[in-house]
Amino acid sequence: MAKQVHVRLDDAVYEALFEYSSEYNSSIQDSVFTAIVQMLDRQKPEIIPNPEGFSFIDLFAGIGGMRIAFENAGGHCVYSNEWNKYSQQTYFANFGEQPEGDITKVDAKDIPDHDILVAGFPCQPFSIAGVSKKQSLGMATGFEDKTQGTLFFDICRILQEKRPRAFLLENVKNLKSHDKGRTFKVITEALEELDYEVFHAVLDGQSFVPQHRERILIVGFDRKRYGSDVDFAFDIKSDGKDHKVREILEKDVDNKYTLSDKLWTYLQNYAAKHKAAGNGFGYGIADPEGVSRTLSARYYKDGSEILISQEGKNPRRLTPRECARLQGFPDTFKIVVSDTQAYKQFGNSVVVPLMENVAMLIVDKLQSLEGRSRSEKTQEVKTA
Repeated sequence: MAKQVHVRLDDAVYEALFEYSSEYNSSIQDSVFTAIVQMLDRQKPEIIPNPEGFSFIDLFAGIGGMRIAFENAGGHCVYSNEWNKYSQQTYFANFGEQPEGDITKVDAKDIPDHDILVAGFPCQPFSIAGVSKKQSLGMATGFEDKTQGTLFFDICRILQEKRPRAFLLENVKNLKSHDKGRTFKVITEALEELDYEVFHAVLDGQSFVPQHRERILIVGFDRKRYGSDVDFAFDIKSDGKDHKVREILEKDVDNKYTLSDKLWTYLQNYAAKHKAAGNGFGYGIADPEGVSRTLSARYYKDGSEILISQEGKNPRRLTPRECARLQGFPDTFKIVVSDTQAYKQFGNSVVVPLMENVAMLIVDKLQSLEGRSRSEKTQEVKTA
């Protein structure tokens, strides 16, 4: 729940605050909130990272699902970035720091050095212009030509400037087939032009949570450090448990999550219409002994993709806490926003234990490569 604080400001301070808010297209309330959070950030004692661990940055951080995963794998987050103010609130409540805002305005030189770049970047349209035409006009070619104007470009320019040892990018499964595969081709070519050995796979989170959730993961290792003969496999090992929807359900659920008669009738009629037309669209009643459909950011609208049946009354949607559990977040994770925002946040997030598993694979590979690099250098010295 939000608390209200009334603050008296001198006329000069108010006018300066008003001008600042207008310049940055922000409300006065948001500007004051950001200033307070930044002040609290500066007051925090410096955390000394584990010398045996690794550092990472959390881009397009959302509510920090990737951060939890990489911290559980032994990492230390040195920088985070997320533009959505509600996600920033959740992130601050759980990690005690405010992610920086608009990534397009961040100078890559100002980002701390790090071992691994982590990003669940948005998929935007990619413009693939002819290289010959660009060259004739004296314009940039290569990855800048292909990705300029997209948020993926911001990942590229940070990789180019900071040269982390490795990266992990996450996106929806359909990224691979978007625009007949052209978008994904641009992405992989851009990363390879930056001299990274690139690997990718589509993984399903249902090995760790009771949810069918396929996402594409792209992993890269720095060729300038490790050469081009790096071998990496997404050798994901299930936790060995038979995950079922019933394990994430709360016992006492408020009636506000039960669908109204009007909405339930609409969903049934909508499903019947599409079934008659031969389409598969419609609501989904989750089998408590099985896995659910994919939780999406649109869940707040009607909850239709994952409904829970109830004896003697209409089905209900999941609660925000149940959505958190469905994504593998611990129950200690704080939900500090409205239900609508929480549904959007968890629908946009990641299956935390799956990402932790991938993080550990990356760390293991880096340790192996670092050991190989040291042994190769030692051999070179002996040969010399």
